[in-house]
Amino acid sequence: MIDQNQIEKLNEAFKEASPSDIIKKAFELNKKAVVTTNFRPYEAAILHAVSQVKSNIPVVWCDTGYNTLQTYKHAEDVIANLNLNVFLYVPKQTSAHRDVVLGIPSVDAPEHALFTEQVKLEPFKRAMDEHKPNVWFTNLRQGQTAFRNSIGIFSLSKDGVLKVSPFYYWTDEKLDSYLEEHNLPNEFKYFDPTKALENRECGLHA
Repeated sequence: MIDQNQIEKLNEAFKEASPSDIIKKAFELNKKAVVTTNFRPYEAAILHAVSQVKSNIPVVWCDTGYNTLQTYKHAEDVIANLNLNVFLYVPKQTSAHRDVVLGIPSVDAPEHALFTEQVKLEPFKRAMDEHKPNVWFTNLRQGQTAFRNSIGIFSLSKDGVLKVSPFYYWTDEKLDSYLEEHNLPNEFKYFDPTKALENRECGLHA
């Protein structure tokens, strides 16, 4: 099990490293890995970078059921183009049924915690329980939220999984160049029903 002291040393050593070198180092530490995605903007970059190092890595897609048509089309395009090994996890109740009994509560409503648990946290926990990864690749970046500003490229999840964010210090502009260089699509009509603001955490990471 990696400890916080090792995490700090890794973050110092790999601060200027390329995403591919960061990914390779993570696989050296432990090969039992997953990459998670929700196909929000710039997700094609992390999916491309990780799959270039390990083509058959399990890709965990937790679909809230509230994605836009554009996001679903984008997801299908990226999955096909990168030949991704996708494992889809959805809530146990359909969005249509939930709309009748709960709807989409505002973030200030007492029902919001239950809503987030149903559409995001429970499917994610089910995915992690099934795959039991030791390494978790994600596209968290500095500047997204106050919590994410504090974690670095390498961090530990609440359950002790090594979380790796290869594009942690990258700006949107650098990611735009990466997508263009590798002929990867992007899509901005994305909707997360658990967030009212872009800089609000959803509960998976903090």
